Amino acid sequence: MSARASVTVTTRPLWRIRLSRELPRYTLYALAVWGLLASARYAIAPPKPPAPKLAHTETTDRAAEGFATLFARRYLSWNASQPEAYRRELETYLGEDGAQTAIQLPRSGEQQVQWAQVVQSREGQGRQRVYTVAAQTDSAGLLYLAVSVLRKPEGGLALASFPAFVGAPAATSLDNVLERFHDVEEPALQTVVKRALHNYLADSASELAADLTSEAEVSLPGLELTLQSLQQLKWLPGHGSVFAVVTASDVRGAAYTLTYQLDVSYTQGRWEISAIQMNPDT
Repeated sequence: MSARASVTVTTRPLWRIRLSRELPRYTLYALAVWGLLASARYAIAPPKPPAPKLAHTETTDRAAEGFATLFARRYLSWNASQPEAYRRELETYLGEDGAQTAIQLPRSGEQQVQWAQVVQSREGQGRQRVYTVAAQTDSAGLLYLAVSVLRKPEGGLALASFPAFVGAPAATSLDNVLERFHDVEEPALQTVVKRALHNYLADSASELAADLTSEAEVSLPGLELTLQSLQQLKWLPGHGSVFAVVTASDVRGAAYTLTYQLDVSYTQGRWEISAIQMNPDT
């Protein structure tokens, strides 16, 4: 006997049938609306890029520098006829016992600090920093005082120890610095630099513009000078800037030897200047 085919009829709600037919279209509509909303959000409040991670740089503690400078001024300024007043000045920094032993004044005379400033800084022990303060005195001349300053956990400043007289920071002559750079041998560039500096120092903005790039921003100096000579012209590393040593004079006849850094570029067969010594926008 052969098997007979059968048909099974299943009932389904009408809303399910309609939903299965319309679902792809509704999905497409939903994606379109979501895309429009996302575009509107980016247009109204675009996301900000994450801040770049800057390399760690040592921050200058201006308060600690000022503390060290003020102490150096008071330490080196004294009048032998007023020892008690001098000790009271030092008690602020050294305490009563420290002020008694910090310095023994001579029987007569006085010393005043004409100016003082921090010229060197280095890390000390723990939370200390050692500042070398240059102080010009009227009797002993130029002195260098090492002052150790402690930054307390609560934020205050204090001396970490008695000061020390030290030597001047190491320095090298300007000639040794210039010897590291190569001379500019292009006559065309020499001419442009000399002409540009002549107009720059003479406050001739319109004449200077002829040697500037279209993007150059230059701030002219307030003192009008006359260029006398271009003494040296050196390439800086990368050959995108030059180092110019010039002689210039003012209306009174005073002559100055000056140094300028100029950013240069070679465009369409000619040299142009894109910056002179500084960027006025920064």
